Amino acid sequence: MRLASGLRHWLLQSGDGFLLPLVVLAFFWQLGAPALFDLDEGAFTAATWEMLQRGDFITTYLNGEPRFDKPILIYWLQAISVSLFGLHEWSVRLPSALAASAWVMATYYFAKPRMPQQNAMLAAVMVATSAMIIIIGRAATADAVLNLLIALSLFDIWRYWENPTRMILFRVFFWLGLGFLCKGPVAVAIPFVTSAFLYISHGQWKNWLKTVFNPYGLVVFLAVAAPWYILEYRDQGQAFIDGFFLKHNVSRFSDTMEGHGGVVWYYLLALPFIIMPFGGLLMQLRKPTTVTFEHFLWFWFALVFLLFSLSSTQLPHYLLYGITPLLLLLAKHCGETPNRWLALVPPILLAGVLLFLPELLATAAAQNPGEYFQGLLEQSLKVTGTHYRAATLIYLLALLLLLLWPRVQNFWRLVGAAVLQTLFLTSILIPVVAWIQQAPVKEAARFARHYLNDSVVVMDGLNMPSFTTYRERVTPQRLPQVGEYVFTERGSLQPAEDYQTVFRQGGVMLAKRVKDSAR
Repeated sequence: MRLASGLRHWLLQSGDGFLLPLVVLAFFWQLGAPALFDLDEGAFTAATWEMLQRGDFITTYLNGEPRFDKPILIYWLQAISVSLFGLHEWSVRLPSALAASAWVMATYYFAKPRMPQQNAMLAAVMVATSAMIIIIGRAATADAVLNLLIALSLFDIWRYWENPTRMILFRVFFWLGLGFLCKGPVAVAIPFVTSAFLYISHGQWKNWLKTVFNPYGLVVFLAVAAPWYILEYRDQGQAFIDGFFLKHNVSRFSDTMEGHGGVVWYYLLALPFIIMPFGGLLMQLRKPTTVTFEHFLWFWFALVFLLFSLSSTQLPHYLLYGITPLLLLLAKHCGETPNRWLALVPPILLAGVLLFLPELLATAAAQNPGEYFQGLLEQSLKVTGTHYRAATLIYLLALLLLLLWPRVQNFWRLVGAAVLQTLFLTSILIPVVAWIQQAPVKEAARFARHYLNDSVVVMDGLNMPSFTTYRERVTPQRLPQVGEYVFTERGSLQPAEDYQTVFRQGGVMLAKRVKDSAR
């Protein structure tokens, strides 16, 4: 009890000192160990590498073709990091890790004056250790930066509601400008609608209009966001409008893209896993009070939840745009006395499932008898043996000990579960998944770079742009000609006698086309 009391006193007094090692564990520990994940990490990093090769910092290209998926900000940040530290997994992920760390600290300093210190600390811990936030905070994509900017803009919108000053207002427009430069309309739409609810629900729609269309604020926004959009339109014309605004914004909401369709209740099922190990605490969340602050948080979360539940393209990380207010609400309602069963049982059950990951992979491979999945199974056998089982079993037993050990405050059980899960994810699970799926791609790229010299290598039958990043050469996506090499899935080359295999690992292979039977 004396130890727990001392820990609690240190937590409440240190604040930053407690969060610093936590963000290091969540976002920097083994940051460069896993290979880059395809599709997203591979596409972002290959486009960043190509930007540096071309010296074109306006239009991004992926394997020689313009890439209009995202605006420019993340590519600039990754390019700066690569220019300073070289092309490594950790250097292209560094902007995301820094953004996620800033997201944690911004949440703490926003919550600190608005709820008890222990609850504010828990809110920051939740942001640092929720499963999906750990994943995007360690990914070379735009998501961590975008979520930071959405959180900063809405935090300052609330601050402006409490104490309207010109400096806070300018900050809001600055964050919105950066968000628009990071991902486009969604970074403005969520703060716009949430602020409208805040003001209009209190009968202050005139003040809202006056604030939203403040001429000085709009100047700040345009000064940040407009130059690149103007230069990109001048460079690419209507192709940019069609590719970015119409395809990757309008169509992403109205049509299913890249096979990421879903159903209206998709996020209802996904939510507990997105915020694991805190998913069980959703049952402890109380209904909204009459407090305006809670209404603001609830609407922010509900807006994102409903918007993307109705979207035709659904991915788990989309819900993160509204996870910050939900975690603030959980911390506010559960921070002092979290239910230990709700806090510990969900991660215990998930750990129990992960203990049998080898069997689950074998079952999946049996249901998909193609060579690609059999290759993945072969690859998995190298990293899901004794060491994986032992590490997962230790993780499971530690969670059970936290649940059953007497005289431990439930707050510390929850924090302990969060730290254990973070350690397991960053040290065991993410590296294992990366080894199974991505290590063969990395090795194939290294083989091509060192042994195929100046030979033409193309990509066909799959889309894994991390191959371009590791090979550090543009890899066109097309059918190979005779004498060219192709990077592809195992078992996809037809007719097989036209090709000579030079590399095969996991589910991928490199082969040289030696003849064309069709002729």
